[in-house]
Amino acid sequence: MEWLTGPFEVTFVLRALWGGVLVSLICALAGTWVVLRGMAFFGDAMSHGMLPGIALASLLGGNLLVGAAASAAVMALGVSVVGRSPRLSQDTSIGLLFVGMLSLGVIIVSRSQSFAVDLTGFLFGDVLAVRSADLAYLGGALAIALVISVVGYRPFVALAFDERKAHTLGLRPRLAHAALLALLTLAIVASFHVVGTLLVFGLLIAPPAAMLPWARRIPVIMVGAACLGACATFVGLLLSWHLHTAAGASIAAAAVAQFLISTAASGLRGRWARSAHPTSTTDLPHMEYGQPS
Repeated sequence: MEWLTGPFEVTFVLRALWGGVLVSLICALAGTWVVLRGMAFFGDAMSHGMLPGIALASLLGGNLLVGAAASAAVMALGVSVVGRSPRLSQDTSIGLLFVGMLSLGVIIVSRSQSFAVDLTGFLFGDVLAVRSADLAYLGGALAIALVISVVGYRPFVALAFDERKAHTLGLRPRLAHAALLALLTLAIVASFHVVGTLLVFGLLIAPPAAMLPWARRIPVIMVGAACLGACATFVGLLLSWHLHTAAGASIAAAAVAQFLISTAASGLRGRWARSAHPTSTTDLPHMEYGQPS
């Protein structure tokens, strides 16, 4: 028990645990929609597209969160505008803007005297440096994410599976898409200073993807993803303490390991079901999407 609980008796490790749990909750709300809509590449591009704003804010002595939010908004707007071109696929426009924003950010960061340190901190974060003020900020971000998720639930569901039907039902798919981008931006901006932009992608994608084979309702996926993310935070910090590894990378690695275990277990379950019912031709039940009870 001391091996399990000892590290969390240290104040900064305990704060890191709470920070990681709050990040996991926020990422579960946004990441579920990212996985369901197949927006993983866009989420990755958004997380790296913040670099110019953060670098510029750091160089000018401004607020890093404001710079990150502004840069993410520019990235989202750019993808929306460039993606309207009939000659370019959405993946192409995202990839081009991704490289362009990342290159611009590295150029700005290279003007700093501590180029390597600044860039490493941006990519990998410092979860062990979470302060009480950061926890309060993450709590506020979680509250906003919950409001967006509850208010936009029905439009998000319709948008994820049939945009034309969403328009027919009067759910305003364009507004819903903008709200979804705002939710994704909030999750990435709120999380980057805890686990870094390179590693926030793990908590944003891996827990919802790990829950997908085991849940048939979207709220269940969100709750399960939040639990898996919190568990990955605990395991990652624990292993980081005992093995002397990077905390943020250990958390992200634990989240990806959960996904791999879930995928393997799901495959074994499918094989067992086919062997138990060799004559059955019925597909596995489809996920049911409805209002949260």
